[in-house]
Amino acid sequence: MKKSPISKLTLESRTFYVKRDDLIDPYLAGNKYRKLYTLLKTPSHKFNKIISYGGTQSNAMLAIAAMCAEKDWEFVYYTKPIGETQKSENHGNFFIAKNLGMLHVEVDYEFYKDFIASIRMNLDDKTYIVDQGGATEEARAGLEVLAQEIREHDLHVKSLATPSGTGTTALFLALSLPEYKVYTTPCVGDVTYLKEQMSAFHAIPENLIFLEPEKKYHFAKPYPEFLHVQKKLLEAGIEFDLLYAPGMWKCLLEQTDEEIMYIHSGGVTGNESMLQRYKQKGIYPF
Repeated sequence: MKKSPISKLTLESRTFYVKRDDLIDPYLAGNKYRKLYTLLKTPSHKFNKIISYGGTQSNAMLAIAAMCAEKDWEFVYYTKPIGETQKSENHGNFFIAKNLGMLHVEVDYEFYKDFIASIRMNLDDKTYIVDQGGATEEARAGLEVLAQEIREHDLHVKSLATPSGTGTTALFLALSLPEYKVYTTPCVGDVTYLKEQMSAFHAIPENLIFLEPEKKYHFAKPYPEFLHVQKKLLEAGIEFDLLYAPGMWKCLLEQTDEEIMYIHSGGVTGNESMLQRYKQKGIYPF
């Protein structure tokens, strides 16, 4: 498994360190690379098809597509219906994933939930399902590798930060590094919902600290303050994703004061599509 370097970043007169998991691979990078560790180490002959589901700009979708292209596995991805505009786009995660060989299947809104619940019922031994966002118990192995890398860097910093969708990365990282404080913030729903998601896998450890955003943010919706944070990060020298990172950085700047290592989740390939949404809303970049 490839190791990622650490960069130093100065933001609002504070020093941060960034674990550059975004540099591992153009598509199979960030926390999705860690979550797919077990599958990446699996011999290609064990499976011939991977199934997953979720949103059409998902970083996990793109990472799985890249993995399947490398392994020569068929990749079938289920979503709710999408518009013709998105289908015809020539940029973004959905476009790249399709070019990598992903088979996209739309399921009607009224049947989607029941369909996803049923896809495990008729599997054969050569088919494997990756739950939305890569939220599986198998993800723990890759996060333990990340934890070992962080220890080997041997920095004086003892606080880490990573944003949460399902919360899998933050949870398993905190469990693997009990001597560190791990900050996270919910990017989908609120802290209560995030804790419920995490608790399905494991009891939440004491070293996992939840930072509640100052107001409720809807996932993937354009917000001027997020674009403002993104501008500061770019000026500091590192590009982060526009879906998860701005909310996490905003909370870190407002609610913490120590030196922190931020785990870069990757996902910057989706920024072009997200910036188009900002433009459509009249919130022009910078």
